[in-house]
Amino acid sequence: MRIRFVAFDMDGTLLDVSSSWAEVHRFFGDQNTEALQLFLTDRIDDHEFLQRDLALWRRHRPHITEQDLVSILASVPLMPGAHELFDALHARGIRTAIVSGGLDVIAQRIGRELGIDRVLANGFVLDGHGRLTNEGIIRVPIKRKGDVVAGLQREFGLSKEECAAVGNSEIDVGMFERSRIGVAFLPEDDFVRRRATHIITEKDLRRVIGPLTEESDEHPNGPQSTG
Repeated sequence: MRIRFVAFDMDGTLLDVSSSWAEVHRFFGDQNTEALQLFLTDRIDDHEFLQRDLALWRRHRPHITEQDLVSILASVPLMPGAHELFDALHARGIRTAIVSGGLDVIAQRIGRELGIDRVLANGFVLDGHGRLTNEGIIRVPIKRKGDVVAGLQREFGLSKEECAAVGNSEIDVGMFERSRIGVAFLPEDDFVRRRATHIITEKDLRRVIGPLTEESDEHPNGPQSTG
């Protein structure tokens, strides 16, 4: 059965940085280590996590705006091979989406640049002057990306067998579980590798074209590794 839809992680997959949020912290010479640990151990939720990051930024720029974020993230590079990958998918009529817990301002930019059909990422409600408010927008709960993919499948009228997902971390495994093909691109650890159908270890998204455009996914001997 042909793949008709692919969901992509963004940070560390489409973007050649580990975290778009961390890139903003780095710009200000700061980090969110404490908030990250609290989130990973389920002591704060997605909304609280966003608000703590915003509080960190406001220590450096009290009236931070959406345009500030756009400027800070303007130089973040795409992963090598991104344009060629999406050209190949578009040529085959395959629909695509970003499903990311990263920042929506950069997700929207690369969505336009690569011609991605749906862009789902997180951010903040703005006030009348374009400044970030305390109200976060959670389009992708970080630990429930599989549920977001399932919602897109229902919206597009697709089955699991017609879908693929590409990601690099543990939080992307939920997308793999909702898809027939799960591509671990530069996987962070063995857990991600074990849950994928294909593993790409070369920093080149062109290596993803093959797994996403083959007609079937019969790999009885486990995940297929490339690069």
